[in-house]
Amino acid sequence: MENPIAHLNKAFDNRIRLGIMSALVVNDEVSYNELKELIEVTDGNLASHLKTLEELGYIKFQKGFIGRKTNTTYSVTKAGEKAFKIHIDALEKMIKSLE
Repeated sequence: MENPIAHLNKAFDNRIRLGIMSALVVNDEVSYNELKELIEVTDGNLASHLKTLEELGYIKFQKGFIGRKTNTTYSVTKAGEKAFKIHIDALEKMIKSLE
C-alpha cells in the first residue's frame, strides 16, 4: 500500500496557504480583504503567501474597481484545484488509516 504522505504538497503545509486554498476552492473568487479577514493575517503575511501560490500556478488574481477603490480578487486555477484535491485526499487517507 502506498504511503499517503507521498501525496502531501509542501505548498499547503502552511496554515495560511491551506486557508487561502480552502476559501478559493469553494468560491468562484474571493477579494483580498475577504481573505485577510477570513484568515486573520496581516497584509504583508497574506501578500507573501498569495505570491507563493501564484508563482506555483495555483491561483490567479484580477484587479478591478468598485467605484474609485481598487479591488483585487483571487481565484483558484485548474492546476491549483487538482493539486489541492490530491493533498486533501492524501490527508483523508492518512486519517482513515488511523481509525
